[in-house]
Amino acid sequence: MTRTLVVGAALLRDGTVLAARRTSPPAAAGRWELPGGKVEPGESPEAAVVRELREELGVEARVVGWLAGEQPIGDSLLLRVAVCATDDEPRPLEHDRVRALGADELGDVDWLEPDRPFLPELRRRLLAGEAPEA
Repeated sequence: MTRTLVVGAALLRDGTVLAARRTSPPAAAGRWELPGGKVEPGESPEAAVVRELREELGVEARVVGWLAGEQPIGDSLLLRVAVCATDDEPRPLEHDRVRALGADELGDVDWLEPDRPFLPELRRRLLAGEAPEA
């Protein structure tokens, strides 16, 4: 069975990663995620991340790398997470709230399950002071 690729974005800025709070579907409303979405047919994962961040946060972002691993979402989706940078100020266009979290704040929000396996690597990168440079 082929799974549809979903891309999330670890938008790193000033020692933080951006988390976005979902408003739908009802089971996910009020929970936090790394913003992103499905890769469209014929679209590269990098192009999908850039498009999703434009649609969801109103920013022009660049992909500077990828976190290790991938995570299944249900039976039909597979999540990979890109490390991204932007010079723009993110604003929630499809979420009700965004929040910049430092390494010690990653546990402060209720993450959706597919994003949780990526948090240890994000924490290490934030603690190491890694800054995405394109």
